[in-house]
Amino acid sequence: QVQLVESGGGLVQAGGSLRLSCDASGNIFRINTMGWYRQLPGKQRELVASSTSGGTINYPDSVKGRFTISRDNAKNTVYLQMSSLKPEDTAVYYCNALIMTTAMIQSWYWGQGTQVTVSS
Repeated sequence: QVQLVESGGGLVQAGGSLRLSCDASGNIFRINTMGWYRQLPGKQRELVASSTSGGTINYPDSVKGRFTISRDNAKNTVYLQMSSLKPEDTAVYYCNALIMTTAMIQSWYWGQGTQVTVSS
């Protein structure tokens, strides 16, 4: 069993900052890509940031320069530092990871989501 648990969401004023954390636990052999997605009501989940085990990082233009993804591989944790937040960043944020278990099965896993609300 593998679990991803997010924390750090909340309410913040426009222009403010928040840091999200996601801890992976369970029968983990290796974590490959880790990332963050967000979902607005009635819309599809969209990529916010991703980080491969090789160090490749991707951001969509909508958050580039404002959001920073980082990983602590020793702790199986990924972070999302969000700055200069805008009301349109309001969404449920989900952690996502490509994990190989100790049974040598590789799958994508999702966290339960954490709400981020940016007030104007």
